[in-house]
Amino acid sequence: MATVKIKWRPSTVEGKVGTIYYRIIHNRVVRQLKTDYKVFAAEWSNAHGVLVISSEDRSGILASIQERIAWDLKRLNAIIERFDNRNRTYTADDVIAAFTTQPQSFFSFMRGVIIKLKSLNKHRTAENYATTLNSFTQFRGDEDLLLSEVNADLMMQYEAYLVGRGVSKNTVSFYMRILRAVYNRAVEQELTEQRNPFKHVYTGIDKTIKRAISFAAIKRIKALDLSLQPTLDFARDMFLFSFYMRGMSFIDMAYLRNADLRHGMITYRRRKTGQRLTIKWEKCMQEIVAKYDNERGSPYLLPILKVPFDNHRSQYRNRLMQINKSLKTIAKKVGLDIPLTMYVARHSWASIARSKHIPVSVISEGMGHDSEATTQIYLASLDTAVIDRANRLILKDL
Repeated sequence: MATVKIKWRPSTVEGKVGTIYYRIIHNRVVRQLKTDYKVFAAEWSNAHGVLVISSEDRSGILASIQERIAWDLKRLNAIIERFDNRNRTYTADDVIAAFTTQPQSFFSFMRGVIIKLKSLNKHRTAENYATTLNSFTQFRGDEDLLLSEVNADLMMQYEAYLVGRGVSKNTVSFYMRILRAVYNRAVEQELTEQRNPFKHVYTGIDKTIKRAISFAAIKRIKALDLSLQPTLDFARDMFLFSFYMRGMSFIDMAYLRNADLRHGMITYRRRKTGQRLTIKWEKCMQEIVAKYDNERGSPYLLPILKVPFDNHRSQYRNRLMQINKSLKTIAKKVGLDIPLTMYVARHSWASIARSKHIPVSVISEGMGHDSEATTQIYLASLDTAVIDRANRLILKDL
């Protein structure tokens, strides 16, 4: 097993700061690992190999260096332990190479994953990962940890922390599944051992609260006179357009191009899955597009993203927030008691289709789902309502 010792090298110029370095010893081979930590002779104890805080003026700097040294030693010892556990031959040079090239911590590794996702234009996934990292960082009190320190006890503590803050079961699962994906990626890259840290926490999908509205409610929304409230009018049009387009997601609506509409058919790829979908162009769809036809000069079918093409992601998110806020007002106008959002249009199309006895397989294909299991999540609230009605009929005769 390799060992690590902390050393200090004085400056060649008398009175100047010297440099702290690490001595890695394995199989009687000695290698040195440089650092950028600089301290004066009076601030270092050769006898004990530790910092000496001798000046109040530099106490903050020295305390910071002390923390960084402790973190470095933790990393080096974790690397050595991992090498020893593999029962493979390694050298002191291998330890130094792993230290200098591998991610420093779980936080830094996850940040690297987020950067990679952005480079692949998977911005929505990157945002979800960033949200999860922010939550986990808050749980940790900004205290970083090694990949090897991610274990089942820690994840159970994080789950309890989330539940204590009133986070829903599905959101807890959402965070856990993202952290698990990051951890498994680190295992694949042989940066840590597989310890199955998520085996005792919830990573399933719970039944969601009802997010679908009835066909009658859709008709009431369509019939509203919003001609004097253009902001609400636009939000209502985007909601209806999503419903008309088989519950098209807002991000796919935003990026629909004029060129996607040809020969009475609109063809696009879902940005979430890459699946190619084709929808017959109907009169109701054309009426909404024609209503905003004065926004010409843009390659986009709907006036969601503005030209020039800078910072589209920010435009899309701000537009969605504005629309969802307006939809809350529209919900009150038509007497709905659930939070109305663009996502409700998608759930509603699925539920209404099911109520008309359209097979789940057809609904799944129409919505661009990867599997019928995903579609069943959308239909859960409808299925519950059907069961409740059946139960009411049974109990009525008691």
